[in-house]
Amino acid sequence: MLEKANLHSVEPFPGPQPLIRKARLSDVNDMFRMINHYAEQQLMLRKTQLQLYENLRDYSIAVEASAPNRVLGCGALHIYWENLAEIRALAVAPGMAKRGVGTYLVEELLNEARELEIEQVFVFTYEPKFFSRFGFILVEHRTMPLKVYNECFHCPKFNKCDELAMVLHL
Repeated sequence: MLEKANLHSVEPFPGPQPLIRKARLSDVNDMFRMINHYAEQQLMLRKTQLQLYENLRDYSIAVEASAPNRVLGCGALHIYWENLAEIRALAVAPGMAKRGVGTYLVEELLNEARELEIEQVFVFTYEPKFFSRFGFILVEHRTMPLKVYNECFHCPKFNKCDELAMVLHL
């Protein structure tokens, strides 16, 4: 997997490859800080601790192999329908950007989607170059099924969304 990450123009991960596992209750505070660190910079949407607890089973976590309680990144695969899921809340610890952590997480989330036989995965993102490396393509928001907008109604940017929609057909 490290070789694959290097193909994506990232610096090699310093040390052993991070481990990817499902999130635990004890990870929520780290996830909350990490996600909202980027939300404060307007780079992603804010998440409450309640949202993280309610959707904990959607999340995977990257941790250091030598320190399995040190959270390096997180991301979620949220299922909408039998053939549709979203990768959401992808964040890496400050200082870990461009080290392959996000790449490892996305690869694991896509593997999870394939195991579930999901046909299409989408993202709403400010980082289209990152997701295009996995084969995601830009699409118009209006081409997305209405069910994906359920959570958008609660977003402060609902009528002025500036995130880009991207899809990947598996």
